[in-house]
Amino acid sequence: MLPGLLGLLGSSLRRLGFWLGLGWALSLLVISPIYSAPDSLNVRINRWLEVQQLSGTVTYQQGSRSRSARLGDRLQAVGDRLATGSDSTATLAVDTQIGTVEVAERTSLLIKALEITPSDGRITRLQVDKGRVQLRVRPFTNPDSRLEIETPAGVSGVRGTEFGVVVSPTGKMGVATLEGSVVTDAQGEEVEVPAGFQNVTLPGEPPTQPVPFNNQPNFEYRVERVIRRSIRRIVVEGQVDPTSTVLIKGEPQEIDRDGRFSLLLPAPSRLRLTVTVITPLGQEQSYDLELI
Repeated sequence: MLPGLLGLLGSSLRRLGFWLGLGWALSLLVISPIYSAPDSLNVRINRWLEVQQLSGTVTYQQGSRSRSARLGDRLQAVGDRLATGSDSTATLAVDTQIGTVEVAERTSLLIKALEITPSDGRITRLQVDKGRVQLRVRPFTNPDSRLEIETPAGVSGVRGTEFGVVVSPTGKMGVATLEGSVVTDAQGEEVEVPAGFQNVTLPGEPPTQPVPFNNQPNFEYRVERVIRRSIRRIVVEGQVDPTSTVLIKGEPQEIDRDGRFSLLLPAPSRLRLTVTVITPLGQEQSYDLELI
């Protein structure tokens, strides 16, 4: 009888051990769930444009805070902005050491995107609402890398070149290419601007076809005296390259797609007027006009 009792007791202990082991295993599943790799990893993008040179009055803005720009300042978040005043300039270096962005006077530049693609390409997108920028960029080694300038009229995209972009007071974009090639994009149309050519894009219109560019701040004008409502006036009609900037008393003037502009001035016995013409690549000349 004793051996039977011992056998029964051993069988019960084995069943108890089985259930205890099963419970322990289930508890592990509840307390320590099986690890699975996350679907994606958040990678911090450390990119920037750095201020290398400054002249005059330059404002550096991050969010709602702004101050005078300093050498070494970095624009590294969407919305960071740099703005130059009259007779003021700044030079920005791109973090990837592909080149520089020269910001001319009375220009506003804002960061729209600083991204890294899955293939390690670098995407740099800048917004220029007014003024002039000149870029010197070496060819990209990654086919997914690109640098773009967004304006009220359209976008200029480049993969390696030297070119200038001018944005007039009404948003007209002028592009002139010294080396390489630039693509202007607006209203669903793309137009390539090769070295030695230029084109313009007006807000709401596609880019114009490129025409030759000589990088000379040429200026032609005609003066006419008129009487309107018994008041004598002087009309100055000017002609410059369509991508040039025209300054009178430091203020940019609006020129049409063909480079023409007109001024209506009072007519005293003698009038002196200074007109400054600047090409997209920074060639500048002032013309002193004596209007009698």
